[in-house]
Amino acid sequence: MQLDDNLKHLIKELGAAINDALSESEGINDAIQNVKNAGYDVFLVLEATIGFNKKAVTDSSEEPAGVSQLENAQLKVTGQDLKFLRSLKISVEDLDGQ
Repeated sequence: MQLDDNLKHLIKELGAAINDALSESEGINDAIQNVKNAGYDVFLVLEATIGFNKKAVTDSSEEPAGVSQLENAQLKVTGQDLKFLRSLKISVEDLDGQ
């Protein structure tokens, strides 16, 4: 499945929101500081699985503008996509040799 520009934008927005929430969390920052105060270096790696399912549309007039249904679609991931996902510490596995 090839992602349209709108969905790519929404995924980037979601990634940024997750990153902001983690970096602004007082609880996480306090816990990290406690580990540092105990004499340890800290690095935080989180893995997130985010799935997208196209909602079933019963009436084509209800379909949002710019959205179409794809059959037998394949995901095309560019090097830039992988770099972005890795920056969010998201690993991408089994891309059929891509």
